[in-house]
Amino acid sequence: MPAVFVHGVPDTSVLWDPVRSHLGRADVVALGLPGFSTAVPAGFDATKEAYVDWLVDRIEALGEPVDLVGHDWGAMLVLRVASMRPDLIRTLATGSGPVDVEYEWHAMAQAWQTPGVGEQLVDAWLDTPEAERTAGMAAAGCPDELAALESRHLDRTMADCILALYRSAVDVGAEWQPDIEAMPSRPALVLWGRDDPFVAPEVGQRIAERLDAKLVIFDGCGHWWPWERAPKTAVALVELWESA
Repeated sequence: MPAVFVHGVPDTSVLWDPVRSHLGRADVVALGLPGFSTAVPAGFDATKEAYVDWLVDRIEALGEPVDLVGHDWGAMLVLRVASMRPDLIRTLATGSGPVDVEYEWHAMAQAWQTPGVGEQLVDAWLDTPEAERTAGMAAAGCPDELAALESRHLDRTMADCILALYRSAVDVGAEWQPDIEAMPSRPALVLWGRDDPFVAPEVGQRIAERLDAKLVIFDGCGHWWPWERAPKTAVALVELWESA
């Protein structure tokens, strides 16, 4: 029964490397979202629905229910998949992804969602030397080593996918939350950084209540808890899996 990890934006599957190093199982699959240092399938429009369908296909191909884990946009996608295809999921772990009607998108997301403004922003990002991009990510709270690894992968393909994804998700809370509230209960875990500058832990509290899930909030931790708190994340995941 595989464990499937899904990263967010603008990250890649490398985000999960520290957590994976603390797990004692060999059946872990860290997926790379299309366009995020991976190829984009023909006809893929990079909307939230396209990413959900892609993730469903990847899980179906494994042939059995999985332990599904997501961070940031990955967290939002795994919530949606669990609500649409509960038969594919054994346990669910999610964090720092705001499928929540009360949540207001952070300033960067709103810029990406604005035609013209988003293009100017990503064009400037692409024109910035890698060292400066790394420094910018670090200034936003991304751990230095992770920022250096992730900034090198930013390219036009990723930028275009980011804009398409965020523009498809202006009302994602209203669209997806009702199905999440109605889905069958299963062993679930919600993970959050106390100091997340993009999505406050109160959002995580509301999601945990909807899922009837255990909530773990990491003190002194920002948005990238899979990297900042890898050992504790691994412990919490193992406890979840053993409870199923």
